[in-house]
Amino acid sequence: MKLRAGRKKGGRFLELLSEQSKYAVAGMEALSQYMKTPSDDAAEQVSRIEKAADETRRILIDELNRTFVTPFDREDIFALSLTIDDILDYAYSTVDEMVVLKVRPNPFLQRMTSLLTEAAREIQTGVTELMDHPAVAADHAVRAKALENRMESVYREAIGNLFSEPVDLEHVVEMLKLREIYRHLSNAADRGDQAANVISDIVVKRI
Repeated sequence: MKLRAGRKKGGRFLELLSEQSKYAVAGMEALSQYMKTPSDDAAEQVSRIEKAADETRRILIDELNRTFVTPFDREDIFALSLTIDDILDYAYSTVDEMVVLKVRPNPFLQRMTSLLTEAAREIQTGVTELMDHPAVAADHAVRAKALENRMESVYREAIGNLFSEPVDLEHVVEMLKLREIYRHLSNAADRGDQAANVISDIVVKRI
């Protein structure tokens, strides 16, 4: 699987950031599919996307180290690439631990991953519009942050539900497993929020 973004005014760096963000969307879509129909193939799909995205980030960092003039601040390019990469890393770790711990998807996990997928799409659009339509990019960053807030509300609801059920040894074990998985998704949301912040910072500096 290889996703390529078209060249825009931002040149190679915007192309690579756009490619990373497309992988983030694809990874979240694959994670959402796993939450609907868990299987080895679905888990492997998340892993393949994460590895491909890592390669894109390695290329971006290599070019950043070898390029003097960049379309916007080097620190912002690095930060945006890192936060987008982290979103996918948490998608991968979520599936990996669910497989290892034998955790089955539940409605909370499905709701959280659905919101994370929507947020990833907003970030991807924001990245794509950064150079030509910065105001539009900022708007999508705001939408991504709103989705992160909604996702955190579901996360808190899910955590609360864990402690509201009858407690026995089996439940405690399952509770600990689910809490760990929920935290991975909460961390993914946090990184999406940070990616949206970087997009907003870039827009402010360009205006």
